[in-house]
Amino acid sequence: MVDNSSESLPVEAQLALLHTPSILRQALTIFLELDSRIARIVAATNEPMLGQMRLAWLREQLGNSREARPSGDAVLDGIGVHWQGCEHALIALVDGWEFMLAEELDEAGASAFARGRAAPFLALGQMAGASNADTVDVAARRWALVDAAVHIPDGTERTMLLDLASANREAVRLPRSLRGLAVLDALARRSLRRGGRPLMEGRGASITAARAAIFGR
Repeated sequence: MVDNSSESLPVEAQLALLHTPSILRQALTIFLELDSRIARIVAATNEPMLGQMRLAWLREQLGNSREARPSGDAVLDGIGVHWQGCEHALIALVDGWEFMLAEELDEAGASAFARGRAAPFLALGQMAGASNADTVDVAARRWALVDAAVHIPDGTERTMLLDLASANREAVRLPRSLRGLAVLDALARRSLRRGGRPLMEGRGASITAARAAIFGR
């Protein structure tokens, strides 16, 4: 079962959690909840400096020891339990999202965003002893770009994100420990084929997710 704290996450994220082995499920839940929190900060920011200040606070907390962080925040508490020793990957996530605060996102910034957002998946792969970091990186960056694009109105930034994601459309096979990422990547590739439509739009989305959960691609 998926932890109740994940119910506020998008449906595709809940499906990813559902198909993730229990040994990694809580760590993935915390990562996706942190990612969702940062996405909301970025989306609500009209003045880049204010957004940077909020991200700087998060970055500072992730750099602190578990004991030095404020208690009572479910995500920060969860990081202390499930990401201890791997906080660098979550700091990379914050760094990646900061590029989305730019007044004009360029290709270098978009690539850096995807790299940072993919870092926690690479860390999850290491936690599970997965040896295929390259395929994990391809899938995670593709999801990162497509998922961001579908939340942006039509325009040059959305087109650029989809173009970067389309540079490699080949499916990659992921290990059972990362079937959650396989679900997200399969939905991202489906979205690309449909011109960047929302990941769970249409009746075929659930079938795509189920197939990826079984076959890992």
